[in-house]
Amino acid sequence: MEYSGLFTDLYELTMMQGYMLQNTNEDVVFDMFYRNQPFSGGYSIFTGLGDLLDKLENMFFSADDIEYLRSLKVFQNDFLDYLKDFKFSGTIYAMDEGSVIFPGEPLLRIHSTLMEAQLIESLILNTINFQTLIATKAARVAYATGKGALLEFGLRRAQGFDGAMSASKAAFIGGADATSNTLAGKIYGIPVRGSMAHSWIMAFDSELLAFRKFTELYPDCTILLIDTYDTLGSGIDNAIIVGLEQKKKGKSIAVRLDSGDLFYLSRKIRKRLDDAGLEDTKIVASNDLNEEIIHQLITDGAKIDTWGVGTHLVTGGTEAAFGGVYKLSAKEIDDKYIPTIKVSNNAIKTTNPGIKQVYRFFDKNGSAAVDLIALDEEKISKGRPYTFYHPMYFHDNFTLDNYSSIKPMLSIKMKDGKRITDIIPIQDLQNSVKKNLNDFDTSYKRIINPHIYKVSLSEELKSLKERLLDEYK
Repeated sequence: MEYSGLFTDLYELTMMQGYMLQNTNEDVVFDMFYRNQPFSGGYSIFTGLGDLLDKLENMFFSADDIEYLRSLKVFQNDFLDYLKDFKFSGTIYAMDEGSVIFPGEPLLRIHSTLMEAQLIESLILNTINFQTLIATKAARVAYATGKGALLEFGLRRAQGFDGAMSASKAAFIGGADATSNTLAGKIYGIPVRGSMAHSWIMAFDSELLAFRKFTELYPDCTILLIDTYDTLGSGIDNAIIVGLEQKKKGKSIAVRLDSGDLFYLSRKIRKRLDDAGLEDTKIVASNDLNEEIIHQLITDGAKIDTWGVGTHLVTGGTEAAFGGVYKLSAKEIDDKYIPTIKVSNNAIKTTNPGIKQVYRFFDKNGSAAVDLIALDEEKISKGRPYTFYHPMYFHDNFTLDNYSSIKPMLSIKMKDGKRITDIIPIQDLQNSVKKNLNDFDTSYKRIINPHIYKVSLSEELKSLKERLLDEYK
């Protein structure tokens, strides 16, 4: 599929033209990273890389695109001629999709010409930021459900068509078991699930008749919505009648709660079902859920097996956006890469200079212990102690020698504009997220007040950063 190069902010194009007119188009390195964890959480899940590589590999400017730019009366003919034959030719290093990530770490490292790197900034941030936000939310919600199943029900509340499709995909990667989005199921291979509408029940002469007709049509996937009229009255009474009828046929049903006090109702419903001999009947709950509500319900002892989460899952809920940024870290001068730094009075906005790699250190139990951001030219390998420096407050440091292994996190994904990695099946991406999260102690995954995972600078990177800061004082 081809992707229009117009999917970028206008200022990326005007800066590209400016670089051309000023004959400034050296080779550069940009980093994408983020500064703060969303949802007051302890981690994020890196997602969207596969989509990004596809878009970069197939980016182009059509004749209509060129004519549109010409109509803006901003761009010169030489620049528009350049765009006619544009193909991204850069090289990209990135963390594996599904990696557990932390603030300050380069998630992507882009090696290209300055003009190319400038053009793709908006596309990178748009693709990675949203999908990472939703995958992170899904991972948190899935963790909160414990052993329960998580269904993504967010299509009708998602931010438009693309928002719905990207959200369904990212939510599944992050940990959702299925989606209600049928098109996402077809395109991405995600299991699809659904129950029934209140309007179905209201369309029949009685609630019992509505339940029976639905069960006749869908005997192998019956979820009865029992809160249309009276959850603890006719709703559960009629569901038990139908459930017992199905049990005689060797079938089972589920019931769904979509309103009211889910803790109270689920316990009452569970008892009614068990007393009726329907111990196998599952209880599904929905109703504007998020991870904090689910965590509290489970902590209190709610009897819910499956959780349908929509709005808060596919929109990010309390977080409007993932705060990924894209900054120049090195530029080539006289065949040598020179580190660059953005300096700010706000320490968190001062960047880490140079071409970098990220290393994850694992303790003797095989759990992730600390991440180290180092210069790519450094030789980081097992066998000696390392000193870890706080990214902003260099006096805060410690030395680690009692570790079991070290894993480099960035690897080459695209070379000279061509993807060199295989397309990873979506189920494999979800499995990777689960495996990667298992590398971390539960204290980092707590829904409320998680422990802060340490991300540090190597001694060489710390020294380089100090030197450049002194030069700009």
